[in-house]
Amino acid sequence: MSVLTRDEAQTRAGLLDVHRYTIELDLTTGDETFDSRTLIRFGARADGDTFVEVKPAELRSATLDGQPLDPETLDGNRLPLKNLTAGEHELRVHARMRYSRTGEGMHRFTDPTDGETYVYTQLFMEDVQRVFAAFDQPDLKAVFELSVTAPQGWTVLANGITEHTGDGHWKAAATPLISTYLVAVAAGPWHSVRTEHRGLPFGLHCRRSLAPYLDTDADELLDVTRACFDRYHEKFDEPYPFDSYDQAFVPEFNAGAMENPGLVTFRDEFVYRSAVTDTERQTRAMVIAHEMAHMWFGDLVTLKWWDDIWLNESFAEYMGYQTLTEATRFDDTWTDFGVNRKAWGYDADQRPSTHPVAPEAVDDTASALLNFDGISYAKGASALRQLVTWLGEKDFLAGINTHFARHKFGNATLADFIDSLADATERDVHAWADAWLRTTGVDTLTPRITPGENGTCALTVDRAGSRPHRIAAGLYDRDLGDDGRQLVLRERLHLDLPHTEARPIGKRPALLLLNDGDLSYAKVRFDPESFETVRKDLSGLPDPLTRAVVWNALRDAVRDGELAPAAYLETARAHLPLETDLAIVQGVLAFASTYITDRYVTPEERPAALATLSELCRDLIRRTEDGDNPGLRLIAVRHRIDVAAHPDTIAAWLADGTVPGGPELDPELRWRVLGRLAALGATDEAAIAAELERDPSATGLEGATRCRAALPDPEAKARAWESMFGSDDLSNYLFTATAQGFWQPEQAGLVRAYVPRYYTDAVALADRRGPAIAEAAGRWAFPADIVDPANLRLGEECLRDAAPIPALRRKLVDQLDDLARALRVRQGKEV
Repeated sequence: MSVLTRDEAQTRAGLLDVHRYTIELDLTTGDETFDSRTLIRFGARADGDTFVEVKPAELRSATLDGQPLDPETLDGNRLPLKNLTAGEHELRVHARMRYSRTGEGMHRFTDPTDGETYVYTQLFMEDVQRVFAAFDQPDLKAVFELSVTAPQGWTVLANGITEHTGDGHWKAAATPLISTYLVAVAAGPWHSVRTEHRGLPFGLHCRRSLAPYLDTDADELLDVTRACFDRYHEKFDEPYPFDSYDQAFVPEFNAGAMENPGLVTFRDEFVYRSAVTDTERQTRAMVIAHEMAHMWFGDLVTLKWWDDIWLNESFAEYMGYQTLTEATRFDDTWTDFGVNRKAWGYDADQRPSTHPVAPEAVDDTASALLNFDGISYAKGASALRQLVTWLGEKDFLAGINTHFARHKFGNATLADFIDSLADATERDVHAWADAWLRTTGVDTLTPRITPGENGTCALTVDRAGSRPHRIAAGLYDRDLGDDGRQLVLRERLHLDLPHTEARPIGKRPALLLLNDGDLSYAKVRFDPESFETVRKDLSGLPDPLTRAVVWNALRDAVRDGELAPAAYLETARAHLPLETDLAIVQGVLAFASTYITDRYVTPEERPAALATLSELCRDLIRRTEDGDNPGLRLIAVRHRIDVAAHPDTIAAWLADGTVPGGPELDPELRWRVLGRLAALGATDEAAIAAELERDPSATGLEGATRCRAALPDPEAKARAWESMFGSDDLSNYLFTATAQGFWQPEQAGLVRAYVPRYYTDAVALADRRGPAIAEAAGRWAFPADIVDPANLRLGEECLRDAAPIPALRRKLVDQLDDLARALRVRQGKEV
């Protein structure tokens, strides 16, 4: 298949003016394929040649202005259109298209709970070509008219309001001008909750088997939706530009959600079957806010080419967190962003694959797909938060509204956006954009405190990097109360960096914290006295966002080889039992268990690290025995299961169906326990089969698959490997579940022989199955827990000699860089 280059897209956009698509889909033609008919009305500005994209199972016919085109001329995904003359044209394409099991194109899923089948589209980047023929680039917007024939009893959802005209025939209202990748269809026997808000139809939709769980949370979901919708209308002059707002929770979805105008699709794990924490509910609410922001950033005004991904994702990320804080009960979202999302950006920005938030050039669609990462989301959102701090919200919103007015239902570039901002302020936003959006890497800010006269001190900030920063420096003193463990904010100094002159700060504070409030994007370090205060009194800091900045700094220090992993665990052991913010507890435990115990400590040190985390989780469980903080208790129970070095305690929980004092083990916890028992060799196939009979859902099937792959048995490992790499039968979710179970730190001796096979088999698999499975193979099937030079050498040889497709190559580059970092941390070397 040919990827579209930027030059080709510019040439085609100069030639064509696309007006309208009329699309007919027939979903009643079998389990493997569906029928697709497309009529495209377009104009040519001059005589010339071009092409339309389509990826059919069979191209049945094509005509241009009534004249047949030879289907044999289809070259990969390109059907040539030769000798176009200036003027208006009609292209008709009739094709048989394949359903997907990888979340790309038209994904088909049969629910194991009740046997019902659902299909939905994910047409991002190049996958519209798997559903209908299109001039597939974001700046060739058009009106889309869609009709669908579906099995009796199904409901069809689309970008516009749909009408059932009888006999399974559905027609959707024509869209405004939108890009090809934003067209959406979701069809099946959906369970729906419908309402209206401000005169518009709103809907929530999920599989029938999830109906009770959606109904339980419908009020919360709709409250968040309405609150964000109203807040965006306060911020933006342009009203919501589409005729309805449906949110469909769909199975086996690769992303968190997709911003299809009028029909946002979410992974249906957001319909909670088991207990969750309030932070997880906040995350779901943030995704709702993020996707709704896209109705303006991305859908109303769309990037012209994929080098401006940040105009979509960074804005939606920033607006999602900020608007959720302003409009809902979730008023502490920036703490979760700081301790979880921001770490994603910092990690991505320190790898060889880093790129600017707004790259100068993205040559083709395959390259563009790689940039949907922590830089385009978390770093970009952090840069925007810094921009608002520097510019002021009033001018920022004025620039945004100018941008919408100038480019609505059209396309725009970084230059267009900066020009809109420049019209709203006297500040040099062009220079700001060059410094923040065109550069790579993370600046590091280090304080120097020098003594002065009469016991006073002065502060100088050393900056390793090139960006300007507007930050706060928090000065904290110890409280002279009963326990002496509290830290009290004396003052927040507002600094514009680079700042070369020493700033008087009075007496030396117990703790000086740069970037207090987390308004900029930079790693921060501590002076020696402040570091000792952090080690002793971190939990005494009064504000959770301040504590998040400190925990991120400690995390960075471990990754950079400046803080021993054991010291991080000791700090967590001392202070996490006193932590009140769930996002911080979750973030610290996740880093400790995923990176420190599994990668950064040696196999000899691992038992002690697991014991420390196990004791920490026990402390949290004891602290929550009164039932006042069920979210904190749930986090502690989950991680106590994950770090169990011996099976007895968690096996007893599974046998009893409950943790002593609660909670009862719901399906998520039961599968979690069974997965850990499988890794420890303390369960068997009979127990897994019995649990699957108890929970025969799609999630249960994934749990059983994960457990079977985790069994420390050579035959179980061989079966798991064959299912991942020897056949193409696994869906994207079942592939991931198998990969998650396969590699276990306790089983290094058993699975080490598979490391060389991974690099050969993953390359072949990616070639056969494409980017979505390639990404899963690189992320989940990579032997990340085999931290040794041989694994690193094999990976480097694969990159050099095997030519993996871009999606796999990018994941391997990142994984191997993380592996090299883990080796340096183990050796006590600074990065």
